[in-house]
Amino acid sequence: MKADHNFFESVYAVVRQIPKGRVTSYGAIANYLSVKQASRMVGWAMNASHALLDVPAHRVVNRNGQLTGKHHFPGENLMEEMLQSEGHQIINDQIVDFKKVFWDPTQELLS
Repeated sequence: MKADHNFFESVYAVVRQIPKGRVTSYGAIANYLSVKQASRMVGWAMNASHALLDVPAHRVVNRNGQLTGKHHFPGENLMEEMLQSEGHQIINDQIVDFKKVFWDPTQELLS
């Protein structure tokens, strides 16, 4: 599937809205953008976002709260360190109390 610049920009617009101390998932963003089957493309957008300082890609994890994108950050533990600096506890690459800190853009943002 070809990466779509406009899709990536739409993803970044959602990710910029994630409040500090909260996290969301690739699938939740895809669902909000009305492309439920595009969570992998959301991941591609996150991988391509690291040069954009205003996109908090560290706040996007998989549907179980696992830091599956951590390998795309510079440094071995940068994603985990960034999340910990916002108050998250991480054990074995997974956010503790994920459901409590989960941010659902369909509930939080006006379409």
